[in-house]
Amino acid sequence: MPKTPVSRRSFLAVTGIAPAAAATASTRKPVVVPNIILSPAKIQQSPLQIVTMYPFEPDEIARIKAAAPNTPVDITICKTKDEFETKAKDAEVVYGDIRGDALQFAAKLKWVQSGGAGVENMDEVMRKSPVVLTNYQRVFAPGITETGMGLLLCLTRGITKYYVPQFYKRQMKPVGTPKSADHTELVGRTMAIVGMGGIGCLLARRAHYGFDMNIIATDAKPMPKPEYVAELHDPTYFAQMVPRADVLVAAAPQTPQTLRMFNEQVFRNMKKTAYFLALSRGPLYDDMALVKALKEGWISGAGLDVFPVEPPPSDHPIFDCPNVVMTAHTSGWSPDRQVRLIDVFADNVRRYTEGLPLMNVVDKGRGY
Repeated sequence: MPKTPVSRRSFLAVTGIAPAAAATASTRKPVVVPNIILSPAKIQQSPLQIVTMYPFEPDEIARIKAAAPNTPVDITICKTKDEFETKAKDAEVVYGDIRGDALQFAAKLKWVQSGGAGVENMDEVMRKSPVVLTNYQRVFAPGITETGMGLLLCLTRGITKYYVPQFYKRQMKPVGTPKSADHTELVGRTMAIVGMGGIGCLLARRAHYGFDMNIIATDAKPMPKPEYVAELHDPTYFAQMVPRADVLVAAAPQTPQTLRMFNEQVFRNMKKTAYFLALSRGPLYDDMALVKALKEGWISGAGLDVFPVEPPPSDHPIFDCPNVVMTAHTSGWSPDRQVRLIDVFADNVRRYTEGLPLMNVVDKGRGY
């Protein structure tokens, strides 16, 4: 038993990935004491002050507080930006976004839990600050990947192009012949995924095990190749991967390096029978180049959950493309994801109060 309390005040988050650890600390590590039994004296510490503008439900607040039974947790839900900036001055933890102008007054702030997975809107003050940033990577992946496969199946099986329009006319006639390419299969086809984070990894697993697809992928971070991925390359392989793809997937985070990486040259180099899926961030692709590719038959179709400007204006030519199926950046929505969201934050609150490493620490230098 240690003679001194384990204090969250000396807390510093790290991860098992060296770049992320370097972004948060170079010398200290969190205090980790297994099987510790806290005495009443240790429990008597000031409450952990969490400030947010997110409207947590009462049961969600109860779950978060219950995750740290040995530390009082005070969650303040602010109604206005002014109230948030005032309360943030005394906060040790912020849930949601905090900008540089407020951050400079939040002298007690040590940790920010982003409300989403992408952190591309992080400003330079936050990027350079010592405040630890965590996100919700992998939390939204189940719904997003289910939607991704759904969009793809709508395209390959002609559902939206041929049969939904018929349905609205109260008709139903087969299109093509049993041998024509109006209906295609995914078995044996190659899915090429850019970005093997939460979305990319889960989509790869589902496409391989569920649909017998061959998976090739690129990722900027060194990582072991999953058994369901045939090839895993660094980003320099992207140009070679594109013409091999039957399905090309944008699943990377939004960074200066990935902006509009799916451009006219990429779409021209794809197979005419290939499909494009955009599942992570809209600014990764050039929408007008995609429209041109779809209208001129460079590719067979596209499934889009994200768009460069959301929502796309009603006069956007994407709506004139019959070989497109779209959702409104809602692929990550579901009651189940909300349960996971609260579970992750609650567990991180527990970890924080016990001086343990946090989950999903963002490498602020890389931007994900």
